[in-house]
Amino acid sequence: MELQRREVLYSGDVQGVGFRYTARQIAGGHAVSGYVRNMPDGRVQLVGEGTAEAVDSFLDELAETMEGYIRRAAVEVLSATGEFRGFG
Repeated sequence: MELQRREVLYSGDVQGVGFRYTARQIAGGHAVSGYVRNMPDGRVQLVGEGTAEAVDSFLDELAETMEGYIRRAAVEVLSATGEFRGFG
């Protein structure tokens, strides 16, 4: 199956609420790799790679779990690079 990369910028009340920890925990249940990090402007950046189905499932679960904190999610779909080994 073809792998896909999603780069997502989350805005809202996404820092200081366990967003990164939650993303890492949820990623462990999906066949995805990548990372999540806080941005200086208060947003959170997430980069995930996997099959379209795996990434969709991961991002859907994260959005559902953190829905009270996310105001906006700007998603960019790209080709996977294969640079990640796991999710951190």
